[in-house]
Amino acid sequence: MSLLDAVLTAVLVLATSIWVGGLVAIMVVARIAARTLDPAARVALFRGLGRVYLVVGTAALVVGYAAGGVLVRHESGGPLLVATGLVAVALVAVLAVGVEQARQMTRLRRRSVEAAGDPALAARLAEQVRRGAVRAAVLRAGLGGLSLALLVLGVAIAA
Repeated sequence: MSLLDAVLTAVLVLATSIWVGGLVAIMVVARIAARTLDPAARVALFRGLGRVYLVVGTAALVVGYAAGGVLVRHESGGPLLVATGLVAVALVAVLAVGVEQARQMTRLRRRSVEAAGDPALAARLAEQVRRGAVRAAVLRAGLGGLSLALLVLGVAIAA
């Protein structure tokens, strides 16, 4: 292994740790926040967390993709490399959908908090928030599953 490959491997491990660790942390925070924070506090928490993690997580993902891409420069195309590329693209696509869905949920939750004085509107918005929360959980699970699949494929390529 060349010095460049050793450095890139270290960068890839760090980027992967930040990405996967961040996803796990968000899942834990989401569960706890749902049980302990009032709706207005949850809106503020996830708005701030989302903005910061979008920068940190996306940077880690980009750096990981770049390091991984350079590390496989000597690999032949093969089905494993193709599968890895497809999973990587799918992960970015699900991330983009997840970011947009999170923004919609923030707006919806904010409207729900503001509608507290109108019981009929509040009930309708609460149902929309519940359905959106289910979609958010599915998207987080998709991000987690694709991230783990990408990790497994990376390990298989390295083996």
